[in-house]
Amino acid sequence: MNVQVIIASIDIYRFSIPMVPFTIATGTMDHAQNVFIRIHTDKGFYGVGECSAFPMIVGETQDTCLVMAKYFAGLWKGQNALDIPARMQQLHDAAAGNTTIKSAFDIALHDIAAKNAGLPLYKFLGGERRVVESDITIGIDTPEAMAKKAIDFKASGANILKVKLGKGAETDVERIKHIRQAVGPEMKIRVDANQGWSFDEAVFALQAIGEYDIEFCEQPMRTWHNDLLPRLMKLSPVKIMADESVYNHHDARMQIESGSCDYINIKMAKSGGILEAKKIHDTAAERGIACMMGGMLESRIALSAKLHFVYASPNIRFYDMDTCMLGHLVDPCVGGVTYDGCKLSISDEPGIGADADEAFLTGCEKFTV
Repeated sequence: MNVQVIIASIDIYRFSIPMVPFTIATGTMDHAQNVFIRIHTDKGFYGVGECSAFPMIVGETQDTCLVMAKYFAGLWKGQNALDIPARMQQLHDAAAGNTTIKSAFDIALHDIAAKNAGLPLYKFLGGERRVVESDITIGIDTPEAMAKKAIDFKASGANILKVKLGKGAETDVERIKHIRQAVGPEMKIRVDANQGWSFDEAVFALQAIGEYDIEFCEQPMRTWHNDLLPRLMKLSPVKIMADESVYNHHDARMQIESGSCDYINIKMAKSGGILEAKKIHDTAAERGIACMMGGMLESRIALSAKLHFVYASPNIRFYDMDTCMLGHLVDPCVGGVTYDGCKLSISDEPGIGADADEAFLTGCEKFTV
């Protein structure tokens, strides 16, 4: 029997979350430019999704996401929410790119499908629980300020630091030197240049920080230097993780087959949601390339969906899931992921197990299609 859950209407919210300013190589954000959606069904329950626009990286803003959300919602009214591949293909046929807002729609469909099955999303996806410990991120600052932040994080119980670099290769080396000296040898340190280096700067910086026991470096150069990555891989003592170079499973295949990365960072805002994230995961797994679960500036709503995905994705072995600890000044989520230090867990409630706080929503601009 072909079960159908029909989409009746979609609520779209401008979901702005004030933040402590956060700086990476490509810019500074002082609030999370998020969009929250609820897809209402003819069965009397709804699915929720959230995305976080990061214009300096993905090219979408909160406003472009809202415009596209209204367009996409119109396409889906009256359609079967349970046929996720068909629904997502509708969006891809209608508009290329726009992966950030597509991810909110994808997450909401997965929430509906799991709720309809009466299962937490990770079980619906065939996964099982495991220990997930996130790193915690240090934004770009002076070497001294970043070292002080590292000491504070270590004192709070963090075990893994992710250090943002990419603003001046020589200063970047000093940043890492100061941090490693400050925290000692036992903490894991991984770095993210956010495309901030030229090829020559990347070679210099990676060779210089190699002595400080760096787990890996994310996205050392702009994506238009992807052709130089195989050379950099041979010259770098630090393993390379592809981030902005991989949006979909085709990118993943090309990066891996050309010898351009050791690891891949999966983000919903790049992949367009769980459906494509699974394809990236599987493409990498088949080729022995481990993945990381990353993100933009999502609240615990989208983070909950990501944790369910991690539970169902054994080839994800690194976790960069600290956004909500990084300086969100408001928590707009009820239910959802909980933190024990940097370790994440979630209940077995059906679906993703998270929703928006109604009090927070009253202050959000709303559109209904």
